[in-house]
Order: sequence, then C-alpha cells, then structure tokens
Amino acid sequence: MELRLALVFLLGACIGSLANLGVYRLAWSPRPIGPWTRPHDKAAPRRWTDRLPIVGWLGLRRESALHGPGFWIRPMLLELLLGTGLAALYWWEIGQQGLLPADAPTLAGRAMLILHAPYAAHLLLISLMVVAAMIDLDERIIPDTITVPGVWLGLLLAAVCPWALLPEFVPPAAGIARLTYWAGLSPETWQILQPASPEVVFEGLFPQGHPQPQGIPLFPHPWLLAAGLGCWWLWCVALMPRVWYGRYGWRRASAYFVATLVRERATYRILVMGLIGSAAIVGVWFWGGTHWTGLLAALVGMAGGGGLIWLVRVTGAVTLRREAMGFGDVTLMAMIGTFLGWQTCLLIFFIAPLCALLIGVVQLILYRDNMLPYGPFLCAGTLLTIVFWPTLWDRSYHVFAPGWLVPTLIPIFIGLMGIMLGGYAGLRGMLQKGR
Repeated sequence: MELRLALVFLLGACIGSLANLGVYRLAWSPRPIGPWTRPHDKAAPRRWTDRLPIVGWLGLRRESALHGPGFWIRPMLLELLLGTGLAALYWWEIGQQGLLPADAPTLAGRAMLILHAPYAAHLLLISLMVVAAMIDLDERIIPDTITVPGVWLGLLLAAVCPWALLPEFVPPAAGIARLTYWAGLSPETWQILQPASPEVVFEGLFPQGHPQPQGIPLFPHPWLLAAGLGCWWLWCVALMPRVWYGRYGWRRASAYFVATLVRERATYRILVMGLIGSAAIVGVWFWGGTHWTGLLAALVGMAGGGGLIWLVRVTGAVTLRREAMGFGDVTLMAMIGTFLGWQTCLLIFFIAPLCALLIGVVQLILYRDNMLPYGPFLCAGTLLTIVFWPTLWDRSYHVFAPGWLVPTLIPIFIGLMGIMLGGYAGLRGMLQKGR
C-alpha cells in the first residue's frame, strides 16, 4: 500500500500539472503561465526542471516580473494538494473500503479490483472539477470545453464499466444482514469474485424492496429506452444557442428564438452530436444487461443534476432580479451526475447551498462583495458526498426508497432556497445602505 500511495501521489502531482495547463489555456482569457507556455520571445528559455510537478514552480519564480509576485504559489499548491488528496482518497476507497458500509465483508484478491473502477472515475471527475472550479474562481465562468467532454466521458464510462458508479445499500432487515447494490455488477459476477459472502448481492439501478439474486434482465423495457433518449435530448436542447426576449411579446420572442437557432452553426453541430449519442444509446440498450443499467443511471443523473441547478438558477433570477447563476453551473452539475448518478445529485443539491451561504455571508460582511461563484461549492459538495457516501446514503435511503417522496421534497427545497436568497438580498441591501 505504501508503494501504491507514493505512485498515486506522483500521478496526482502530474494530473495537477495538466490541470494548471487547463486552467490557463481553457480560460476565457488565456494566460501564458506555466512551464508549457512561453510568455513571449524575450522570456528566459525553459529548463527541463521547470516541467517537474510542484518543484518546477520554484524555478519559475524568476518570471514574477511578467506575471506578478507570488503567481507561482497557487499552481504549486494545486499540484501538491491534488497529489496528496488523490493519495488520501486511494487509501480511503481502496485500503479502507470507504465506499462500502462498515459491516460489509472485507474484500480480497480479485474482488479488490472492483473498487479501483469507482476510484478511477472519481480521479477523472476530480481532475475536471478542479479545472472548472479554478476558472470559475478567476473569471466567474465555467467553459463548455470542460463540462461537455466530461459528460461524454461519464456516459462512456458508465456504459463500458458500470460498476464505476457508487454502490447503494439496503438497511439490515429481518433475516438479512445487509444487501448492497452496485449498478452494473451482476450477482453471478460477485459470486465468482467473492463466493464466501452470499449475503452481499450486487445488482441493479433503482431498488424496489430487497434485491433478488436473479440479476438484471438482458432486454430492458422500451420505455426505459425512451426515458434515456429523453434525458439525452433534453441535454442537447439545453446546449443549443437560444435567446428569449419576453419583453417583446410571445410572438416576436418566439420568432427571434427560432431565427437564432436556425442561424447559429452551433445548432447543427449539437444536432449531429444528438444523433450520434442517440445511436450509441440505442446500441447499449440492445446490448442490455448491466451496461444499459449503468448508462441509464448516468443519463438520469445528467438530466436530473442539470435540471435541479436550472431550477435554482430560475429561482435565483426571480428572487434577486438578476442572473444569480450561470449556465456553466448547470453543465457542471450535469457532468457530475453522469459520474455519480441522480441520488448523489440530490445530496449535493442540499449540501452545496449551505456551504455557499456561509461563505457568501462572510464575504459580503467583510468585503462588501456579493459576486460569489457557485461552481466551487458544487465541487466541494461533490467531494463531501463521495467521502461520506456510506453515512449519507444510510441516512437518506428511506427518502429515496419511496418514489413519491423525492418529487415532493424538491419543490419544497426550491421554495426554501427562494426564501434564503431573499434574505441574502435583504442583507445585501442593508449593508449597501450602511456604507
């Protein structure tokens, strides 16, 4: 384990170097900062040591006159934190089996390989989130060049390796110690990997009561295909360029809306993407089994996560009478949903606003600054949800189990968020009057 942790630390530091490259290259205003970009012809030539993760930034201090004093501190700390954080996550997920409940049997041998799939997915997701969060902190924007490819990667991973999704647990019941779901891993596969633990069953997507050990049907129902295609096209339509000027009346606003869609080239690129994605979804549906289960979980997570943040965006705009959240936050949450599923998005939906409200009030009181990027708080809520997944799932399972309760809680929470944002707007007005 010690050797593996050292290797993961080095891998995390290298990923941090790539993340820094993305932060400065993919921003709205790219900046020539880092060992892979020369500021201009008069800059000192690069040394091979400059390209070493973490320590290379100590040598790049010589460019402080170009980029400002201390410019090297943040990227160096980012690489150091990613190396340390990914190693700690590996120790927790693999060494301590942190994604499984405390009373789950200890995995050994080939069964340990199963835990590496979600870790690899989380490593990829965290890398993308770091780039998105840092750009959001710098420019109050999250580029689609990060989130849209991230959605494709999440969907591909869910279809090819569906056990990379988070496991779900059924609380202990009479005569049953504990049942564990893992979308994409059939009971037959689990019995081969861990035959000594028959009480642990890895099965499907949406548990209805206690799982049965017959696995997942190889040929899903057609309405599930319709649901998956609906989620996919909802995402594609959301990405299309659209402008709505309601003050001109419904007729003129609709005409301008359609004209914008027809005129923009991006519309046709997204239509091609939608057709390719639809063909792939139909292919996985015919493939069936656990691969379709994992893809459907990712599609529902994509639509559900993005839709929830869209509702928050609309609520904030109505409450604060200005754009309270950018569309980049919607695409970011959709990307997170493809990697983690719809239940996790609901948990993040509750956690992130609490973090944002606390930091926002402190920033408003100390600095009189009411502009707060929301993307980093979505990323923080995602990390907290992954790390505390067994505890959060155990406490929220009874909310997710009855299908009617979740749709009831969402509008209630949206209303509470409107009240919270209204109070925040009132505090902002009081502080502005007191200047």
